[in-house]
Amino acid sequence: MLNYPVPISIIILTFNEEKNIKACIESALNFAEEIFVVDSGSTDATLSILENYPVQVVHHLFENYSQQRNWAIQHLPISTQWVLNMDADHRLTEEFRTEVSALFSKPIADDIHGFLASRKTIFMNKWIKYGGHYPTYHAVLFRKDKGLCEEKLYDQHFKVEGKTQKLKGDIIDLITESLSTFTLRHDKWSNLEAFEQFHPPQHGAVIKGSLQGENPIARRRYMKNLYERFPLFVRPFVYFFIRYFLRLGFLDGKEGLIFHFLQCFWFRFLIDAKIYELKKQHDEH
Repeated sequence: MLNYPVPISIIILTFNEEKNIKACIESALNFAEEIFVVDSGSTDATLSILENYPVQVVHHLFENYSQQRNWAIQHLPISTQWVLNMDADHRLTEEFRTEVSALFSKPIADDIHGFLASRKTIFMNKWIKYGGHYPTYHAVLFRKDKGLCEEKLYDQHFKVEGKTQKLKGDIIDLITESLSTFTLRHDKWSNLEAFEQFHPPQHGAVIKGSLQGENPIARRRYMKNLYERFPLFVRPFVYFFIRYFLRLGFLDGKEGLIFHFLQCFWFRFLIDAKIYELKKQHDEH
């Protein structure tokens, strides 16, 4: 028997998400005790759509994803001990809701500070199952005083202090509504990634990469750190070969070819090109 609502608070970040926010909210309705939407100045129909749902909308100026997520966790009038972080293009699956409801139907062990859920990437209406893209776990649900978003410009993860536990239920992640949107967003994100690789942060709360232990987020960060040690323009070829051939990305069909090529080669090559540009500009000065 399901025990809705679950004693958690959901936080959703929005900016011009009229195409996504309705389905996102409806996947979470009647599941959590409260839903907060932190909007950073939407000019489309996002806010008018939200008026139809029992959610609390808060407006806050956007600086970067890390600061926006941490501001929300630290400043929203959250009444529960647990928070679940979502994006507007995320959808809670029935399996996720049922599993979390069952877990919270009895007291959570004091030493469990967070739960990891895998995202199920949907690209061009197809589940991208291969190429090492599934499962990919994220610490989206944690005790309010035990988790924060790491201080990075791009590819941020939530960092949970203490023990975490994997969930079996997935969260659906709709990568894009069109290839134009995909390329525009990744062009913007490549600027952030290139800048951060060229000017690595010297401080701040970031997840340390490690092959030891059971934390899949730390293991993935270790592999990314290893990737960044490879030479520019060589590493995108190596990465695409591993993802598409060795990790069977070709089994994802035509949609998979498009996704893996754009995500694993084009995007990574664009980052390298922008790092090279930054280096040339630096040398010229």
